Amino acid sequence: MSNNEQRRPASPVGAHVPVAGGMADKGLAYAEQIGAETVQVFVSNPRGWATNGGDPGQDARMRERTDLPKFVHAPYLINLGTPGDETAGKSVASLEHALRRSAQIGALGVVVHTGSAVSGGREAGLARTRERLLPLLDRVGEDVPPVLLEPMAGQGQVLCATVDDLAAYFEALEWHPRVGVCLDTAHLFAAGHDISTVKGMRAALDRFGEVVGADRLKVVHCNDSKAPCGSNKDRHENIGAGHIGAEPFGELFRHPVTAGVPLVLETPGPAGPHAADVATLKKLREGA
Repeated sequence: MSNNEQRRPASPVGAHVPVAGGMADKGLAYAEQIGAETVQVFVSNPRGWATNGGDPGQDARMRERTDLPKFVHAPYLINLGTPGDETAGKSVASLEHALRRSAQIGALGVVVHTGSAVSGGREAGLARTRERLLPLLDRVGEDVPPVLLEPMAGQGQVLCATVDDLAAYFEALEWHPRVGVCLDTAHLFAAGHDISTVKGMRAALDRFGEVVGADRLKVVHCNDSKAPCGSNKDRHENIGAGHIGAEPFGELFRHPVTAGVPLVLETPGPAGPHAADVATLKKLREGA
C-alpha cells in the first residue's frame, strides 16, 4: 500500500434523516439512533413550494455539530430546465431558499435534481438551466454552500442521467466553481451504468474522474435498486437487497474519486433498516 493510500480519509457514512418535530431534536436523535456520521435533511416540504424561515434554536444546534457533515436536499419539484415560466420562477425561488437555509444550519451543499427539458430537447433545456442558475449563483455568492447536481434515472427528457451527460451540463454552466455533484448509485444503475460488480463500480467512478474530476464530487447517495440496470426507473432498495448488491459499494471506500466523500443512504426505513444499512456500509469500509 502506498503512502497516499494510507493517508486517504475514510468516508463518513450516514443517511437522510427526518426533521418533523425539530430539525435538531428529531434529526440528530435519529442520526445517533442509526449510527450516522453524516446526514441529509429537507429544509422545506420536498413535494411543495411553501418555504419557512426555520427555528433559530434548532439551526444553531445543527451548526454546532461541526463533526457531522450535513447536506440539504432541495425540493423535488425544482426544474430549472422547464419551458414553463411559472415553474421556473418557483424553482429559482425554492432553490435560493434551500441555499440560504443550508448556510444557516452549516450544511456543506444543496443537492438538486438536474431536471428535465419537458419538451424541446436537451440543448434547449440546458440553455434554460444556464439562464436561471448562473444569475442565482452570482446573487447568493459565497455566503451559501455550493449547488450539488444530482443526475437522474434517465426517464423522459431529463437533462442529465449518465456520467457523460454531466460534461454538457457543466459546459452550459461554464464550469462554475460553486457547482458540484451528488452521485446517486440507484440513478446511475437505472441510467445504464452496470455497477452491480466491483469492476463496474470502478469503471463508473473512473469515468467520472475523467469527465468531471474528483474535486467536484461532494456527496454520494448510496442506494441499492429495486429496478434492473438501464430501466430508467428510480426505485431505491436497502443495501444488498436489490439488483446492485452489497459488494460493489465497498469500492466507494477504495476508489480515489470517492475517497473521503460522505456517503448518505436514502434507502427504505424506518430506523431499523437504516441502522442495518449504515452497519453494512461501515463493515464494507472496514474491509476496504
